[in-house]
Amino acid sequence: MIQCKRVCDPVAPEDGRRILVDRQRPQDCLKASMPSDAWLPDVAPSADLHQAFIAGQLDFAGFTQAYRRELAARPAHWWALLHYAQTGMLTLVFTADDPLQNPAVVLAQWLEEELDRFQGSSSPVCYRDEFPESGEL
Repeated sequence: MIQCKRVCDPVAPEDGRRILVDRQRPQDCLKASMPSDAWLPDVAPSADLHQAFIAGQLDFAGFTQAYRRELAARPAHWWALLHYAQTGMLTLVFTADDPLQNPAVVLAQWLEEELDRFQGSSSPVCYRDEFPESGEL
């Protein structure tokens, strides 16, 4: 199972494995108050994509679509998270203010879909349809 929490939210025993999934470490929380088991900055959206979303150049739907293409192109960055989610609770820790429209939510949905795909499949997933036709975000 996968859940998302803000980095400064209190840690709970039911959080399971906590993974920070932002490109940069948060500045607004003390390091001691934001325990996590690991930090995976490479699983976060690219700096250009993140900046386009923050600047309002992309709405959340456009951001989600572009981020999913990035995830499809880089399975090595998120592959280990599937194991954590299969073996217990996985908490994706994020720094965004919006708990519903942020990269961790997109990543959690992606991982849940990947878990569903692998449960009934004996062959690897093909991501050909996930890649953009052009070089746009």
